[in-house]
Parts: sequence; structure tokens; C-alpha cells
Amino acid sequence: MIKPLSGRVAVVAGATRGAGRGIARMLGEVGATVYCTGRSSRVQPNASSHVHAGRPETIEDTAEMVTRGGGLGIPVRVDYTAEDQVAAFFERIGREQERLDVLAMVMTGQPASWKNFIEEAPAEGRAFVEGWIWPHVMTAWHGAKLMLPHRTGLMVELVEHDSIGYHGAFYFDLMETLLKRLVLGLATDLGKSGVTAVAVAPGFMRTEAILEGFGVAEANWRDALSHPQAAAMGWGGSETPGFVGRAVAALAADADIARKNGGIYTTRALSEEYGFTDIDGTRPDYAVFDAALEQARKTFLAPSIDAGRFTSVAWTLSPNIDVAP
Repeated sequence: MIKPLSGRVAVVAGATRGAGRGIARMLGEVGATVYCTGRSSRVQPNASSHVHAGRPETIEDTAEMVTRGGGLGIPVRVDYTAEDQVAAFFERIGREQERLDVLAMVMTGQPASWKNFIEEAPAEGRAFVEGWIWPHVMTAWHGAKLMLPHRTGLMVELVEHDSIGYHGAFYFDLMETLLKRLVLGLATDLGKSGVTAVAVAPGFMRTEAILEGFGVAEANWRDALSHPQAAAMGWGGSETPGFVGRAVAALAADADIARKNGGIYTTRALSEEYGFTDIDGTRPDYAVFDAALEQARKTFLAPSIDAGRFTSVAWTLSPNIDVAP
């Protein structure tokens, strides 16, 4: 049986673990050739100051999972903070494939400090924002150069949630808003040339690090339901990284994807639209996840949840009525 992405070429920037690994695996599940990139490699470990540097997952592991799942996984070590490496990598794609169909940007920067505006020095805030944003800008630019000659392609940016309300801390909000604005800019500038850019917001993901932090594995993840912080964050309604992976795969296989250009979509909404499930055949228990919101107000997430209560306006997204359905 022909798989919907057979013959298609994808790059997952940040495929070592978590959402990036889930996206790479599920693109492979539908037949894509997937370049699995990141800094953690068997031959050259990640020696940066990133919070996950030193963890055991590697891009080679991910590539092998892609191939076992039905695609072709190709591991390539790329440091997306180094433009010479980014440029060389996309030049290689051009030589080997002469095209790029899907670019998923999942690479991360340093964790947020969650300080308010006056508590964090501007120099520290600038370093945080630039450390996240510029690798995404560089990656999108090099990827677009491979897509434009064919007048087709999908760029996917992973974001925190599907609104443009305040994200709970000043510099974290700047970063997250810029990622979403990047998608809008790419959609506007590249849409006329056949390239589609969207943002996807997963739910609470059971990544390798999160599972380890709660003392469980994927096979027994429900054993952490009694953990106070896990319960407050909606652990019972969590999803595997494969769920966002199937969301991206469904978008990539959509022949009418241009109608979504510039939008921000949740994995929840995409699962309902396209009919995919998580890798265990179920959908996350959204009722449990939603009910956890009140409990989350008692945790470190409270500033993010209540951030809008001091402002007299709310920034919201609305559909563009000039775009044909």
C-alpha cells in the first residue's frame, strides 16, 4: 500500500527527543524520508549548556525509529545556533534530494526564568529571546530556498498554545509571540509562492524527560496520576509526542493545506478534524486536562493562567475573511 508521504522529504529540526522525535517518527510512519537533526549524537554528544544536554537520546536513535516505522530516517548532527552548520546542512539536502517538502522546527533554547519585567536584566532577557528566535529564522530562510523553486512545501512551528494572550512572563511572552508572528510572516511572504506555514500547539506531552521526572515510563505512565504536580497539570489528559507527530503528518498529507496558511492549531482540534489517534489508539482525555486548570492555579503555572486580569483588553486571533474556505 502506498503511504501518503512516500517520496516526500522532511526535515525535523530538533528531532533528538520529545516532540521532535514524535514528529519524525510519525512522518516516517506515513512513508517520508526524514532528516533527523539536532546536537545530541552518538559520535558527538551535545556539550552545550542546554538543559537537556547529556541526556541519553540521540538523533541516531530517532532515525532508526523512523526507518523501523516505515520511512527512511537519516541522522545529521546540526547545531542550529551556528549558521554555517545550518547553511551546509540545507545545501546537502539540495544535493541529495533537490527538494524539501516538510520542515518542522522544534529546536528549543534555554528555559524561561519566569521572572517579571523588572526582575530580569534586559541583557539576560535579550539573550533568552535571541537564543530561541534566530535559529528558527535562519532555519526557515534556508528551508524556504529549497521549497520555493517547486512552489510547494509545509513549514510547521511548534508553539506553547493556540492563543496570543500573555504567556505569563515578559521575555517568555516575547519569545512565544515572536514564534507565532514568524509563522504569520512566513505565511504572508511565502504563501503566494505555494509554501504554507502553520503553528501547532500540543497538549501536555509525556516526553522522555517528563516521564523520568515523575518516576514512570510510557508503559506505566498512569502510575503518576497520584503525583500532586502531575495531577495539577492534567496528567490524566496527557498525550505522547506521537500525537503531535500524527498532527504534523496529517497536515503534510492534506492536499488542501493552503487553506490553513498562517494559522495556529491544537493537536486536539487537528485530531478531531483529521481523525487520527495517539499511538495507543486512543485520544487524550480532554475532560481531565480541562478540569486540571483550576488546580494549576495553585502551581507555578498560576501567573500564566491569570496574567490577563490586570489588562483592559485581550489580544485574540480571528480568521481572515478574505481567504476562501
